[in-house]
Amino acid sequence: METEHIVKAYDLELKNLDNVIAEMGGLAESQLSQAIEALLKRNGEMAQAIAARDADIDALEAKVDAFTMKLLALRQPMAEDLRTVIAALKTASDLERIGDYVRNMCNRTVALTHTPTVGAAANTIARMGYLVQGMIKNVLDAYIDRDVKKATDVRQRDREVDQLHTSLFRELLTYMIEDPRNITTCTHLLFIAKNIERIGDHATDIAEHVHLMVLGESPMPGRPKDDQTSFTVVNSVSSTDRV
Repeated sequence: METEHIVKAYDLELKNLDNVIAEMGGLAESQLSQAIEALLKRNGEMAQAIAARDADIDALEAKVDAFTMKLLALRQPMAEDLRTVIAALKTASDLERIGDYVRNMCNRTVALTHTPTVGAAANTIARMGYLVQGMIKNVLDAYIDRDVKKATDVRQRDREVDQLHTSLFRELLTYMIEDPRNITTCTHLLFIAKNIERIGDHATDIAEHVHLMVLGESPMPGRPKDDQTSFTVVNSVSSTDRV
């Protein structure tokens, strides 16, 4: 009976660990959605309130760290259980970084409220953001359900985020070349877009943690990437072209 009690208690502890990860992920997904809304509305007060809630995600990461350290010390997990604990640690770290990127988005949204609007770039960023938000939701479902196929689907969708990021990068560079007065606005938008692209990368990282947790091996082949911003060049626009 004592052994059965210990096993049940251990299973409950692992379930509680999943619950904290799910709570962290839910906060990250919600805050990203609200950050996109604040950007579209150019609402600085809303953005500041969202940025302040990043502390909630940080607190949950600390809870995961403490809980996993306790599990490692007291339960000495092996095989699948050990992979579960390690995946939780890594996933919590990824979710904490997602929260940091959302906070940075919000800070830049506050700055954008003092600059003129440039084109429809914010709408393109919102499309990127909603795509990444879906990736977060799906990868959390994959994590909780131990669903490798769903995790693989998330991993593949990161390429679409990269393509949108590259297209937007080129668009914003063109706006800056056409009119130097656009530089401040476009620079903040570029960083926001990069934040979202990095959030997609972290969602993909979590998908890889799920693969390792369930199957005990890293996913193959290597992660598909299609971010060409490092190689993008936009030709200068002459004064006659702007007439």
